[in-house]
Amino acid sequence: MPEVIEVLVEGGRATPGPPLGPALGPLGVNVKAVVDEINKKTKAFEGMQVPVKVIVEGGKFRVEVGTPPTSALIKKALGIEKAKRESGLEFVGDLPMEKVVEIARMKMPQMLTDSLKKAAKQIVGTCVSMGVKVNGKPPKVVQKEIDEGKYDHMFE
Repeated sequence: MPEVIEVLVEGGRATPGPPLGPALGPLGVNVKAVVDEINKKTKAFEGMQVPVKVIVEGGKFRVEVGTPPTSALIKKALGIEKAKRESGLEFVGDLPMEKVVEIARMKMPQMLTDSLKKAAKQIVGTCVSMGVKVNGKPPKVVQKEIDEGKYDHMFE
């Protein structure tokens, strides 16, 4: 029966210290090799918290990397550290629709939809709560435009 260790690590910066080292040590795998593999696979998410699963069986391991939370991907795309503070009063950035689609493609394996259009609409929904405009417009307007088919050419 495989042992599964689930941790949240900063992209490209896992260390053999807690929580990984103590969890992996008793399982008989090379902790440094596991950490190196995690860092290689999470390098693209540098500066973001990334969910990682380490599956250990018979002295061998494999690493599965999830994607960071949608809000973290939006913040990275905008180059900001924090979302808005006061509900509905300010916008902290403007996310191009191309980035919305890119993030939707990244997140789709973990979303409860098989439609890129619906996934993009969910990403835009996250923009509502973060105070982020999409294509220069309030995100609720963009959600209506998605429903009307304005961006269908991007979801093919």
